[in-house]
Amino acid sequence: MKTINTDVVVIGGGATGAGVLRDLAMRGFDAVMVERADLAQGTSGRFHGLLHSGGRYVISDPHSATECAEENVILRRLHADAVEETGGLFVVGPHDDPEYSTRFLAAANETRVPAHELTIKEALTLEPRLNPGMQRVFQVEDGSIDGWAMVWGCAESAREYGATTLTYHRVTKIVNDGGQISQVVCTNEKTGEEVRINCRAAINAGGPWAGQIAQMAGAHGVDVVPGRGIMIAMNHRLVNSVVNRCIHPADGDIIVPAHTVSIIGTTDQRADDPDFLEIKTSEVQAMLDSGDDLIPGFRKARAVHAWAGARPLVKDSRVDESDTRHMSRGMSIIDHSSRDGITGLFTIAGGKLTTYRLMAKNIVDALLNQMGEFVECTTADEPVPPRATRTHKVTDRLKEAEEERFEDPIICECEYLHRSTIEKEFDKQPEANLDDVRRRTRLGMGPCQGTFCGMRAAGIMHEKAAKTVTDPAANADRTSSMLRLFVKNRYSGLESLMYGEQLREATLNKWILAGNLDIDHLPAPSKESLVATGDLELLHGRPVQAPVEENE
Repeated sequence: MKTINTDVVVIGGGATGAGVLRDLAMRGFDAVMVERADLAQGTSGRFHGLLHSGGRYVISDPHSATECAEENVILRRLHADAVEETGGLFVVGPHDDPEYSTRFLAAANETRVPAHELTIKEALTLEPRLNPGMQRVFQVEDGSIDGWAMVWGCAESAREYGATTLTYHRVTKIVNDGGQISQVVCTNEKTGEEVRINCRAAINAGGPWAGQIAQMAGAHGVDVVPGRGIMIAMNHRLVNSVVNRCIHPADGDIIVPAHTVSIIGTTDQRADDPDFLEIKTSEVQAMLDSGDDLIPGFRKARAVHAWAGARPLVKDSRVDESDTRHMSRGMSIIDHSSRDGITGLFTIAGGKLTTYRLMAKNIVDALLNQMGEFVECTTADEPVPPRATRTHKVTDRLKEAEEERFEDPIICECEYLHRSTIEKEFDKQPEANLDDVRRRTRLGMGPCQGTFCGMRAAGIMHEKAAKTVTDPAANADRTSSMLRLFVKNRYSGLESLMYGEQLREATLNKWILAGNLDIDHLPAPSKESLVATGDLELLHGRPVQAPVEENE
């Protein structure tokens, strides 16, 4: 058993949790963040990559629109190396009701969301693939943001201020000592070790799992409704600006250029359990049809991955509990001292990834006011990480690859990843599985979905482990389990896309792995290998995240 002493425990390693950790550390408090899997493996890793301008909510949720617009400006400065300043367009399609668009500019002005109208010619000059029959087009300040880079940047910045991040640590108990939070108990999923964290307070930033976490402390009835949304990645950048449909928010009404792909999103349906998020083939087809309305020929591109995420929506009495599309996107902070008689426990839910910093500021303000130790927030003033000075461009990795092509071989051609990049990640995280590395580097997230680079990365991992592991057979078992888990997670995002030419492509990729490595007939992994890989689905008999792997 291991014991840690700290001021505040942050539960949940998504954008909000990482933002809270950094905020606390920058205000001079000791803080520990615990996450049951890898950082940003839940909701923050399962979205369409949009940095909101606020345009989407100028009519349906004006307050959220203003928050997004204000935080958009801050995040471009804070997370310059995670943001691509693509700009965005709101397009009235040839068959869309123009009534919504007649209110758009006035609503944008009222909510302080920068927007102006373009001529059809100007819009087609920016994005030649747009439907030429569109009626009107408005330009906004949308962008594309890498959620993993953003969250890890926060965590690393917090570490520089003295905070601690514990990934693969599942909370099993929150000790409520006579109405005061005094301890959070976790289990290290990779070693089985129990970790007891003595604390003065805990912040529940568990997203759609926040209700379950609150119950551990004796706080019941936290109504966080999981709003299930699916996204699909296409095999290349069909657009270079974010393209939104200028209608009331609906399914498949946005296309985001993200790194080397384009992502279309999203649906919005209530989910019973955020750990099990279904992707229906009918929804996939409807999304692709919507993409064709915005970008004629959209369906002719190859869909490479589909995934689902759960929005942590706060139950809204104004709408039916199944109507997640019309629930507010605003944040909600619960002080459990006044609600449940539990001092030192706060829960935060709702909000958007774009407003994560503001959410963190508001809940830390509330906690410190309760503690009587208020310190001003400074998170808007310092970039994350400090080295970030400019926004990234999709061509940056190609430039780096050209400069280093003779000395450092490329492991992933789709994402232009060098061997040294993979090696550095294993140096930072010796116990990482291939998906942990993927979230930091985009390994296997291009058109081949890891068919080739997965094998190469597994080989690098095996070589590095061989230098410290004394049992070659155990190392081989671990490597095989790592590769098997990586392939399983990549293919889970293909199941709803397997038809026609895409089915043939997926079958070919499977044959390549089966022919080269006989991956389907490798020996069954040992329990030790399952622990090492973080394959929590097989280890516990059920997944800790949705069965569809996050992002593309």
